[in-house]
Amino acid sequence: MSLVSIIMPYYKKKNFINKAINSILNQSYKNFEIILINDEINYDSLNFLKKISNLDSRIHLIENDINLGAGNSRNKAIEIAKGEYIAFCDCDDLWKSNKLEKQIEFMKMSNFDFCFTAYEIIDENEKIISSRKAKKYIDFNELKKSCDIGLSTVLLKKKILKEKKYRFPDLITKEDYVLWLMLAMDGIQLMGLDENLTKWRKCKNSLSSSTFQKLKDGYKVYRNYLGYGKLKSLFYLINLSINFILKN
Repeated sequence: MSLVSIIMPYYKKKNFINKAINSILNQSYKNFEIILINDEINYDSLNFLKKISNLDSRIHLIENDINLGAGNSRNKAIEIAKGEYIAFCDCDDLWKSNKLEKQIEFMKMSNFDFCFTAYEIIDENEKIISSRKAKKYIDFNELKKSCDIGLSTVLLKKKILKEKKYRFPDLITKEDYVLWLMLAMDGIQLMGLDENLTKWRKCKNSLSSSTFQKLKDGYKVYRNYLGYGKLKSLFYLINLSINFILKN
C-alpha cells in the first residue's frame, strides 16, 4: 500500500484545524503521514499544535523559524515527504472519508500522475454555498483562462515535483495556480475525478478571499511566471476574473 504524505500549513485557523485533521484521520485509506507546518510563530500556537500532533503517530509537526507563508511552508514539507504520493489539505478544509481511497484507485487504474476532484464550497459554519465540478482533463491552454483545481483536492506523485524541482512560488495567493500551470506546460496530465470528495471553506477575512490580492497576484502569474507582456497579462487576468465571476 503506497504511502501518502499530506501537507498542511497552519496559520491562524485554530477554530477549524481540529475538524480538518479529524477528516484526514478518518480516511478509509490508512497509509499516510501528515506533515503539519506551524507558520504562526508564537508559543501558544506551538503548544496548541503539539497537542494535535500527539493525537496520532502519523502526524509530524514542523516549526518554522520565521513566517514563510503557505507556499514556502509546503515547499519545506515536500523536501521531507516520504510518500510516493503527495496531497495538500489546508487547515480549514475538510475531506470526505473515502477521498484518498477513491483518488489512488483512480490514479492507479490509468497510471495518472496528477488528480484533482470536484468539491463543495462551504462557509465558516459548514453551510454549502456552491460546488465545483471536475472536468475529465484540463490542459495548459484551458488552465491559463480559468482554474477550478482546488488545492485541497489534489493528489499527485511526488516524482513529478522532485524530478524537475517544481515548487510553489513566493506569492500570497495563486501560488497553487502557478504550480499547476508549470506542470501542465511541461506536459503533465491534470486529470479530474468528478466526485465531491473535498469541502473548501470560504472564510470572510482570509487571504484567498481578498479580491485585490487575487488581482495583484493574478497579474504576476501571467507577467512574471508565464513571461507574458503587460497587455497580454492584463488580457488573461481580465479573462480569468470574468470566468471567476460567472462561476460565483
